[in-house]
Amino acid sequence: MQWLRSVGHSHTAFAVECFIDELAGLAQKDPYQFRRDLLSKQPRYLGVLDLAAQKSGWGKPLPKGMGRGIAVHFAFGSYLAHVAEVSVMDGKVKVHRMVCAVDCGQYVNPGIISAQIEGAAIFGASAALFQELTFENGRLQQTNFNTFPVMRMNECPVIETYIVESKEKSGGIGEPGVPCAAPAIANALFAATGKRVQRLPIRLSEAV
Repeated sequence: MQWLRSVGHSHTAFAVECFIDELAGLAQKDPYQFRRDLLSKQPRYLGVLDLAAQKSGWGKPLPKGMGRGIAVHFAFGSYLAHVAEVSVMDGKVKVHRMVCAVDCGQYVNPGIISAQIEGAAIFGASAALFQELTFENGRLQQTNFNTFPVMRMNECPVIETYIVESKEKSGGIGEPGVPCAAPAIANALFAATGKRVQRLPIRLSEAV
C-alpha cells in the first residue's frame, strides 16, 4: 500500500484518526472537541479543523440513520481536515457530503486547489469503499476498472472545499487531500451505526 496516492499518509491517517475517534468515545467527548483539546497549541491544525467543522455544521442534527465524522492530517507541507456525512442504504455505505478544509500556505490559484482536493477526496473514498487487491493461484484478480472500481458520478458525494488564508510557506496540494477521506468516512459510519471498522476497504460485515 506504500505506493498508493499520498504514499504512507493514506493508511497512517486512517489508523491514527480512527484510533483518536475511539479515544474520544472512551473519554465520552465529542470527536471534534477532543481533537481541539489535543491540538490546542497547533494553530494551523486548529485552523483547518475549526473551518471544516464550522462549514459542515458540526453539532447540528442530521436525518435519522446518518452520521458525521471528522479527521485531520498533515502531509506534504499542508494541513487538511475532512468532515464526511454518511448513511447505510441497502447494506452499503453511502457518502452524501464531504467538507474539506486546507491550509497549504501561500497559493496562487484557488481553483486548482479545489480541483485537487475534490479529486483526492473521490480517490480516497473509492479506496475506502471499493478497492481491494486479491490473488488467486498467484495471479492478481483485479486487472482493470471493472474489477478495481472508482467511484462513479452517481456515487459521488457533494464535495465542498474551503481554503485557509495563510502567509506560511507553500505546501503540496496534489496528494494531501487523500489521507483524511477514509477515516472521516469510517468515523461517520460509527456515528451512524455505532460500529467501528478497523480495516479497508470498509465492509459492514467486519464492523465491530
